[in-house]
Amino acid sequence: MTIDNLKDNFEKQRKTAEEISSLYEDFKNSRNDEERKMISSQINFLKDSMKKTGENVIGAAESVSLANPLNTTKPVFFSQNDTKLQQQFPAAKKEKTTALEKLTLKRMKQKEVKVVQKKEKKPNLYVKLASSLFYNKAMSLINRGKFYSLRRDLIRANLEFVPASYVSVIFFTTLISFFASIFTMLFFLFFSLTAAPPFIVATETGPGLRFLQVFWIIFAVPAAVFIFAYFYPSMEKKSLESKINNELPFATIHMSSISNSMLEPSKIFSIIISTGEYPNLEKEFTKLLNEVNVYGYDLVSALRDMAFNSPSRKLADVYNGLATTINSGGDLPEFFDKRAQTLLFEHRLEQEKQSKAAETFMDIYISVVIAAPMILMLLLMMMRVSGLGISLSTSMITLVMVLSVSVLNILFLAFLQLKQPTGG
Repeated sequence: MTIDNLKDNFEKQRKTAEEISSLYEDFKNSRNDEERKMISSQINFLKDSMKKTGENVIGAAESVSLANPLNTTKPVFFSQNDTKLQQQFPAAKKEKTTALEKLTLKRMKQKEVKVVQKKEKKPNLYVKLASSLFYNKAMSLINRGKFYSLRRDLIRANLEFVPASYVSVIFFTTLISFFASIFTMLFFLFFSLTAAPPFIVATETGPGLRFLQVFWIIFAVPAAVFIFAYFYPSMEKKSLESKINNELPFATIHMSSISNSMLEPSKIFSIIISTGEYPNLEKEFTKLLNEVNVYGYDLVSALRDMAFNSPSRKLADVYNGLATTINSGGDLPEFFDKRAQTLLFEHRLEQEKQSKAAETFMDIYISVVIAAPMILMLLLMMMRVSGLGISLSTSMITLVMVLSVSVLNILFLAFLQLKQPTGG
């Protein structure tokens, strides 16, 4: 360390001391406990920084001798086997390597360099075929403003589809389901299912009347397939939103503690990604850093854009609030601290709400899936014995009961799967 560097460090120490003095005056005049706590934390941080700089300056000052010129040449150390270095530096003094150093060098030479080969992701054959048939039609509809909500959901759900390709897949899948529904209708036009073996028998109804009974299959199946494919990105977006909302309160607490170290704001997201504790937020933060590091946006613009494309409303509020705080020169630790308190409070309310809902679902399950089939079975048996209404055989009643209980359980489990919290 030169004299000029020592002078710069002394000047830095003087400015730090003035800043501590100014913060101490603000501390005495402050009446808000939260503000006093933040000022005290900043004073302690500056004191630690001043102490470390002082220790470095003292150690460097002791090594500086004003009587003798500073030796600017650096000694070169190499082993006896490094003949090229010996020829390049003939005047350098040889250092005898220890056994531990020889072992370390041997391991370093034996260490193989791992070459990471990037796997080329090939396009899906089904998507490729759908795009070849319907891509132009899909682009025409999208350019006219159709499927706008679908496009937004595809982006927010992080599905690896461009809008035109996904619309092509919808049309292609609907077309396939249309031909499948024709074959299904033709099957039921001549055959019907029974509860007793052989289970499939020829229908006894006339072709005209039977056609009126089964023609709706041609329209119902393609319509159901189209509706499901259209709303699938929306369902994925809602599922991802639930996962992000469960991780966000704890990630914000983590970001609050990181921001106290006075790092550049984008570094906070890098640290959160490196922890690997928030897999769903990690994808969103990676997209944010890509906009800054790859596309060249400034952090505020990237935050605004990510807020618009975020699958979670709460995460979008965090992005917008952070962008506003950075623009206005606000206090980042205070922003993250307040937002973490709000998100954690909402998370606890959501957990209580889900607990109450679970109790309600249990009551519904007992009444609908357990009690209702038993009552239905009693009614069917009474109708069979009395001969009133529909008289079903014992095997048919058994089949109806098994199918009804199975279908009700499947529907209830699917409903719980959609409602249950994920992560957190």
